[in-house]
Order: sequence, then C-alpha cells, then structure tokens
Amino acid sequence: RLVAAEAATAPASVQEEDDTLLLLFLCCHPSLTPGSAIPLTLRAVGGLSTAEIARAFLVPEATMAQRIIRAKARIRASGVPFAMPPPGERAARLRSVLHVLYLMFNEGYTTSSGPSLQRVDLSDEAIRLARTLTGAMPQDGEVAGLLALMLLTDARRPARVDPDGELVPLPEQDRSRWDRGRIAEGLDVLRRLTTAGPLGEYGVQAAIAAVHDQAPSADATDWPRIEALYAHLEEMTGSAVVTLNRAVAVAMVHGPAAGLAMIDGVVDRFGPSHRPEAVRAHLLEMAGDRQGASAHYRAAARRATSIPERRYLTMRAARLAERPEA
Repeated sequence: RLVAAEAATAPASVQEEDDTLLLLFLCCHPSLTPGSAIPLTLRAVGGLSTAEIARAFLVPEATMAQRIIRAKARIRASGVPFAMPPPGERAARLRSVLHVLYLMFNEGYTTSSGPSLQRVDLSDEAIRLARTLTGAMPQDGEVAGLLALMLLTDARRPARVDPDGELVPLPEQDRSRWDRGRIAEGLDVLRRLTTAGPLGEYGVQAAIAAVHDQAPSADATDWPRIEALYAHLEEMTGSAVVTLNRAVAVAMVHGPAAGLAMIDGVVDRFGPSHRPEAVRAHLLEMAGDRQGASAHYRAAARRATSIPERRYLTMRAARLAERPEA
C-alpha cells in the first residue's frame, strides 16, 4: 500500500510511463540494497508470497519476512520522494530491476510451490516488462540479454507438461511443440547482442538457451559449447546455481563422476533446496547407480515444494527401484 500510494502521487510526466515499470523502479529505492529491494519488488509487483521469495533466495521464510519489513521501514524513514530516477541514477537501479524480472520469470516458468508447474501469467508479465525495458533502453545489452533469455526459455514451455499435466524433462520433450516464433525472436535479439560486444551474464545465459533450442534432438546438443558457456558464466557470477548447472554439462562432456565432484563443492550453499539432490540423482542414474539415484530422487522429492516436481521425482525413484541392478 505504501508503494502504491506513492506511485499515485507521482508527477504527470511519470504517470504517462508504464505503471508497472514505474513501480519496478520505485521499489528499487536508493535507500535499499539490492538484497532488500528485490524481495520488496517481488511482493509489490510480482505478487509472490514471502515463502516463494524465500525459496528463490535460498533463505528461511522468517528471514525473508523480516527483510521485507525492514525494507519498507527504511523507505519510510528515508524521506526520499518516490519518482523515476534521473538518467544518471537509472543504471545503478537497473541491475536490481533486471534481477527482479529474472526471478519473476523463473517463478512463472517453474513455480516453487503449489499444484501447477507453471504460472504463465507471471512469466508472460516478466516478458512484457522486459520488452518495455528494451524499448526504453535499446542500447543496454543486459536488458536485451534478459529478453532473449526469457524468449528462448519460454519457447519450450508448451512441451514441458504431458496431457496429464506431468512434468516432461528437456531431453524427453517433443521439440515440434516448441514455439518457433519465440525462438526466432530470441535468436534475433541474441545475434544483435553478439555483434555489439561481449555478452553480460544474461546474454551468456541466453546463448546457453539458444544452443538447446537449436539442437534438433537431445543427443545432438552441443554440450561442449554449453559447458564452456557455463564455465564463463561461473567466472562472471560465482553463483552456486550456475555451478550446479555446469555440473550437468560437465557430466555430459566428461562423464558423471566429474559432474558429481562439482556438486560436492557447492551443496552446502543451497540450504533446504531440493535441486542439488535432484541433480545428484540424475548424475548417479547416468553413472548406472540406480539404487543411489533412487535414494537421492526420494530425498529430493521430500524437499520439493512444487507438487508436479515432487510427483516427477517420486516417479523417477520408483521406476529405478523397480529395475534390478545390472
């Protein structure tokens, strides 16, 4: 309510801009660090619950609730008026805005909890806002990189669930169902980015998505290229999530043992997340350790808060347990 009230009193010139885009920048307030501004924006603009935001940041829900409360209090105490930042300050807030859109899209593409795998309204809104930002800042490579990433990823959405609503992993998806229009648009944005200079972190992620989208089949995927891109992204970000994704690519190129060794180095950074267990199970399955894979799929299922993901992990565990060891 605080943010909405301040937005309503903004000058007429500001009110002419996209209301939601304005609200994004308002939440990325100069008195807040990105670690506080992003959760506040996800609550005010994205409509995410505190629990959903906490899972996105890999922290307990109570910790995130206090962070959001403190962010609101800091805004009230700052006395700085709400308004779109002047041109000289927009770059400083833009990184937080992009991170917000990235997390909004991810929550829409794979919901962190509840009965549905996807929240299409949320991912569509993130794409719409990214388009708006790209139109407002056409020279900013990271804005365009984020748009390309969203388009190239969202293009696979129609094939991610079967007729019963069950999750279909990427290698098993019917690629004829992928949205070729979004792939073409995303590739066009990415091509313009690569000719303009080095890619930022969103551009590198878009390049990874492009390799997947251009592969005619799972077996024909250029995994060495993906592994190299993840290695570059890991150097740029130091992100444990990137390392976990890179572990899969390393396993595809160098074997599952190499990927499993990488997981061991970052598993403690994920808190209660089910993802390290799920990736470990997948790599153990690749290595032929069906018993170990089944156990880790079950462990991942116990931690998963998304019902479709929990069902998928439970199903994988059961199928492996039914098969005898070779």
